[in-house]
Amino acid sequence: MSYLVLARKYRPRNFTEMVGQDHVVQALTNALTTQRLHHAYLFTGTRGVGKTTVSRILAKSLNCHGPDGTGGITATPCGICQVCKDIDSGRFVDYTELDAASNRGVDEVQALLEQAVYKPVQGRFKVFMIDEVHMLTNTAFNAMLKTLEEPPEYLKFVLATTDPQKVPVTVLSRCLQFNLRPIAPETIREHLQKVLQIENVSAEVQSLKLLARAARGSMRDALSLTDQAIAFGAGALGEVVVRQMLGSVDRSYVFRLLHALALGDARMVVEISETLRLNGLSAAATLEEMSTVLQRMAVLQAVPEHTGTSDDTDPESSELLNLAQTLPPDETHLLYSICLHGRSELGLAPDEYAALTMVLLRLLAFKPQASQNRQTQKKTLNEAVALVTTPALRPAVALVPAVQVSNAAPLAAANQAKIQPWEDQPNQAPKPAEKAQVAISNIAGSSYQPITPAGQHIPVISMSMAGNQTPVNRLNLSVPHTGQAQSASIIEAISVRVQPDSRAELSASRSTVVLLPTPDGDFWYATVLALIASEAVTAMVRELALQSQLIARDTDQWLLRLERESLNQTNSRDRLTAALHAAGHAVRLQVEIGRVTDNPARRNAQVEAERQLTAEKIIFDNPFVQEMMREFGAKIVPGSIQAC
Repeated sequence: MSYLVLARKYRPRNFTEMVGQDHVVQALTNALTTQRLHHAYLFTGTRGVGKTTVSRILAKSLNCHGPDGTGGITATPCGICQVCKDIDSGRFVDYTELDAASNRGVDEVQALLEQAVYKPVQGRFKVFMIDEVHMLTNTAFNAMLKTLEEPPEYLKFVLATTDPQKVPVTVLSRCLQFNLRPIAPETIREHLQKVLQIENVSAEVQSLKLLARAARGSMRDALSLTDQAIAFGAGALGEVVVRQMLGSVDRSYVFRLLHALALGDARMVVEISETLRLNGLSAAATLEEMSTVLQRMAVLQAVPEHTGTSDDTDPESSELLNLAQTLPPDETHLLYSICLHGRSELGLAPDEYAALTMVLLRLLAFKPQASQNRQTQKKTLNEAVALVTTPALRPAVALVPAVQVSNAAPLAAANQAKIQPWEDQPNQAPKPAEKAQVAISNIAGSSYQPITPAGQHIPVISMSMAGNQTPVNRLNLSVPHTGQAQSASIIEAISVRVQPDSRAELSASRSTVVLLPTPDGDFWYATVLALIASEAVTAMVRELALQSQLIARDTDQWLLRLERESLNQTNSRDRLTAALHAAGHAVRLQVEIGRVTDNPARRNAQVEAERQLTAEKIIFDNPFVQEMMREFGAKIVPGSIQAC
């Protein structure tokens, strides 16, 4: 006795046995009941969703004679009359199936259409079923257009294709089109469970879920995989057996990876990746399973009461719920996106496991917490770069008295003289971008101040311009000379080489962190540093402690304030509370969202900024460095100044 495979043995014989195609079944049932029948039907959809099955059921409904031979057109064929049996076995003379993949020429189509002139022999209708109709040539399509548009009243066309885009519009316009959708995994699992109960085959729920997901919407594929799993498992379907057969990744690896990613543990991520390599598990399957879990987590985070993502009977539901509470929603969506893009990159790498490791490490590199740390490092780098962006040579003006000076004392007094600002000359005031600051500098040249912005020159004023009323770059001073005052002395502006003062510009451009210290902030800062030093808090819990501000504290309750909603996770709060209890603070934590002005992270940033400023001052105050920058235009390499 030959064995009949499950996909053929359990092929639906009527519309009530169809699974997952209710929209098509309802439309055809109503059409058969009211006998509003079209002359051509087009069924589209992926493989194994029931296109050929619907065609055969429709042929039986049109030609069924009933058990007593007096039946008519019906939506529920009896299945026991000779017509129904012949159609099921493929021997009915008035039902013709043509495979267009192997009979795609005009000659084959013409031979089929020649039979259209003859009336049915046994049934009421002739039914021409053309499978994979998109494979026909253009000439073959053109040959059947006229017959397809106006067939005899006893002829029905049924076309089936997996690629309706390749079917000409002239054919589509002559057909009544139905799209058979991919079957949902849950529907496939329920159908497999019924089939296996009839077959008396024991199966675990998780094994059926794996088969349903592997079928990818095709019921025929699901039944074929079930046949293979029964043979592989010697008559029983266990989760381990099915995973081994499919090459699927155990969800335990996926949950361990996600836990490691949530904690930022790169070592554990690499170790799990190596374990997958040693066990020969597919890298693509790993990313696929991670995408599935992350999708369920995202839905659970957005709609906790959604029953489609959490099931009390599912042993993975508790682990899924724990991960959904641990990982912030924004990181969940980021990991999901990286996993999807990572699957397309596996084929580009010489080693798919190396590509898998890179994708997993990318998940760590793009975590929001890591991004924040990089922003802090980038800010420090930008501050160092600002130190060297000032040009070494800058056109400037030194004001030199035209009269001879015998000593430096008169010039010291002259340094205290006030310069008339540009704003005092409303008619002659230049644009803001053209304003120049004028200062009197020592003739000896020991230190000079920048007088004009970069790229601006002030013309030299000659002695003959003393009578000119234009107040540009001229200053009248009373400079003592040999004990006698010389009034109305003219100060000339000349271009000289000056040392750039990068520190002044750096201080002006440096972004400062708003920090308003409070007594509670001092206490919270010391407490958090003690917890970090003892490694009582790590990863997300440490970030929660560093970014929070202690607003108020009572004997049994402390109030913290955060700016980032993603850090306010229940699991992180519970772990921080446990760490405080272990440190001797038996309190409950309450967290609110708002503006933070004093937290340990800001205090650490201020300490680092002060250390960096001290290091920069030591370098720039060095006489050798100043001389090199002044005389030779030397520059400090960006990022080379680091506090030790």
